[in-house]
Amino acid sequence: MDKVKTIVSKEWAEVFKNRLVLFTVAFLPLIFIILPIATLVAINSFDDGSSMSTADEMPEELVGDLCVDMEEADCVQAYMLNLYTLMFMILPVAIPATIAAYSIVGEKTSRSLEPLLATPITTTELLAGKTIAAFVPAVGATWLAFLIYVVTARFMVNDVVFAQVIAPEWLIAIFVVGPLLTITAVSVAVMVSSRVSDPRVAEQLSALVIMPLILLIVGQSMGLILVNQTMIWVMAAVTAVLDVVLVYLAIQLFQRETILTRWK
Repeated sequence: MDKVKTIVSKEWAEVFKNRLVLFTVAFLPLIFIILPIATLVAINSFDDGSSMSTADEMPEELVGDLCVDMEEADCVQAYMLNLYTLMFMILPVAIPATIAAYSIVGEKTSRSLEPLLATPITTTELLAGKTIAAFVPAVGATWLAFLIYVVTARFMVNDVVFAQVIAPEWLIAIFVVGPLLTITAVSVAVMVSSRVSDPRVAEQLSALVIMPLILLIVGQSMGLILVNQTMIWVMAAVTAVLDVVLVYLAIQLFQRETILTRWK
């Protein structure tokens, strides 16, 4: 455990010197907070105070039963905020992908990987340390950004809309699926970064993990997919199984001797 802690401390001391990593961890969550707040301000500024009895004008394929007995303005707010909450799931993928992709390739370019691999630390301990070093900032930044978003939204919407913001499916998505996606992103980033020699290539390839989430968001916004609690639980189960497979593959594919000899 002491070796893992040492790796984590070393990773944080070195990785956060990279400007791209700092931007991803610090400013990306800030952007995800500002976007929904700005949207709420815009929606409220266009509200002339009139209200409709229900949100019948919203297509059912977009909202499902979300807007039952809601006024139109409330339905629009709830629908937009649900989309933004879904977007928060990008954070636990984008942040660790950047950190983990840089952690191995970056060490190679800085000539610090060879002495590290020469130590008696096992591959499992090494990758555990690198995984934790990427996992903690990603999950911490995501949860903090989401909490700020929720608290801010509480003062900008009524009780009916706010109940949709903190609906069980979204809490499950952020606090359960989010960490599972982080492990997925870290595992893929470790596998990619252990096979390439350029940090930029590692970051670009690792970022491909975000694509399924982007497609999910686009599908939800276009009415092709209706994200509900059942789908979120299915995502959690599938991601958990995928994580087990990816962690195993990451350990098996990380061949210390091959990495050293190929990158000489």
